[in-house]
Amino acid sequence: MKDRQQSHILSSYFAPRGHNRMYALGMQLAQLYLSPFDKLIGVIGEAGSGKSALLRGMFPGLELTNDDDGVYVRPLPLLDQDGGFFTPHTYHVDIRFENGFTQMSVLADAITEALHNGKRVIVEHFDLVYPLLGFNANLLIGVGEQILISRPTLFGPEPNEIRSKVYESLSYRLMAHSAEDLCEMCMPPADMERCGHDDVRHGFVISFPETKPEFDIEEIENKVNELIASNIPITYEDATHINVNGRSHFCTGPRIHVSHTGLIENFHLLHHFIYDRFSRRYLLVGCVGKDAEANLQRLDAQQKMQSDLIM
Repeated sequence: MKDRQQSHILSSYFAPRGHNRMYALGMQLAQLYLSPFDKLIGVIGEAGSGKSALLRGMFPGLELTNDDDGVYVRPLPLLDQDGGFFTPHTYHVDIRFENGFTQMSVLADAITEALHNGKRVIVEHFDLVYPLLGFNANLLIGVGEQILISRPTLFGPEPNEIRSKVYESLSYRLMAHSAEDLCEMCMPPADMERCGHDDVRHGFVISFPETKPEFDIEEIENKVNELIASNIPITYEDATHINVNGRSHFCTGPRIHVSHTGLIENFHLLHHFIYDRFSRRYLLVGCVGKDAEANLQRLDAQQKMQSDLIM
């Protein structure tokens, strides 16, 4: 495994917005990049970016000590390694959370002890404890708008390099996901029920199989921009729903949103559907943030240049 990744510096993937897609990507990343010899795995990303879902996909059955449902494992297993034969093979620790109860130096010493005992340690917010450890992770994973995978060498990348990229990009993911759900809420129910989801940078794709939707795209765009201008709240309701100003809406990634619609910047839709001849789907493409309109024009131009060959 290590020989095959000898020249690997950095890989980048779209960070899906639904739990099922995040689990599936986690399984894929584990198969491609995880080695049995990786003892220290550093995970970097802001709260609500989907780190927990990714780790559940990469490490099925792993007991997360601080999960998204507010379940906290006490005492922290990493700090209680004297259980003899029955100690875990893999420890998990959320540094930002645990630092509220335990000094950072104690956490760093516990991680080092576990590694010396041949255990694997998965560290969320690894960038916070890295200065006290004095050594980098075997595998670094950053979660923002994209998921970055790196196998650091003595020359980097450093955790702060990954942190700066994923923290900066997360806002686009939150805006795009929120705008995507607002689009769903504004379209006819029959189209909303049959739509699927894909990703583009700084935006989203809503797909419709077989038949082209009959709704007016510019009308949907105007309705969504009215909701954005109203600056209404978007809140977590449960594991599969968000609440938008009192209206419940199905969503498989309910924590990955902006808190109010007014935080969505420069939302635009491409004013025509793109037909994907290979999957027989009609695609509605939207972008947010700086240069959203230019990004849409670029995406439209790129798809028009694709080959006319039909598989």
